[in-house]
Order: sequence, then C-alpha cells, then structure tokens
Amino acid sequence: MARGLLAQIRTLFEGDPGVRKVADDPVLTAELLLLFRMILADGEVSESELAVFRRICEESFGIAGDSLDAVVEYLQDYGYETTGAQAVAMFQDLDIERRKELARHMAEIAKADAHLSENEVRLLRRTIDMLGVNPADVVKPAG
Repeated sequence: MARGLLAQIRTLFEGDPGVRKVADDPVLTAELLLLFRMILADGEVSESELAVFRRICEESFGIAGDSLDAVVEYLQDYGYETTGAQAVAMFQDLDIERRKELARHMAEIAKADAHLSENEVRLLRRTIDMLGVNPADVVKPAG
C-alpha cells in the first residue's frame, strides 16, 4: 500500500512514467504518432485497432497499460505540431530493421479491424516509400 502511495506521489510531481518515456524519446514519439495516425486513417477508431496499439506499446516499448490514456493525450497535443513527414523523417537515419519494424506495426494496426481502407493503404504505402523499406519485408514475419 505504501509503495502504491509513493508511486502516486511520484507521478503527481514527475508526471506519468509512460508519458515521460515518450516525451524523452523523439523517435518513440514519432512512431507512436504514426501508429495513432494509422488508427485514424479510415475515419473510424475500432477497438481491435486500439487493442493492437496497446499491445505494441506494452510489448515493444514497455509502456504500461495504465499509462496509455495519458500517452494518447500527450500524442494528441504533440501531434498538432508534427506532420507525418516530420515523424517519418525521424526514422530515415535509423537501421533498416528498425524502419521495417515501424512499417510492420503500422500494417498490424491497419489489418486489425479486418478491413483495409483506401486511406490506410495510401498512408502505409507512402510511409513505406519514405522509409525506404521493401513492401515485401513488411508482410514477412520479422526474423
């Protein structure tokens, strides 16, 4: 109980740990922005897309589920100041495997609701082109 209280006090003074993690890492911020934009690309936010986003945040980036609402709020605020091209530009100097991972995450979200809209395909195609990733590598399992 005391540990929970200390964690709440720390969060009060230092902010949410998930938001701090995202705010301190511009590449992570850019990736999450692009993933969030993929969720919004078809004009509908489905629970299956959000579930994939949550899973990616937890498994790939170590962002706890209880931080996700605050992280999404941070992304909404930050996202107004950042274009998709600016977000993708953060990845252009990273190794090819990291760029492929971003593209795979975007594809996972696009496919989550079992319907690929034209806008989702266009966003994914444009991002893959900007990242310099072979589209065939996006559909292959990582390995």
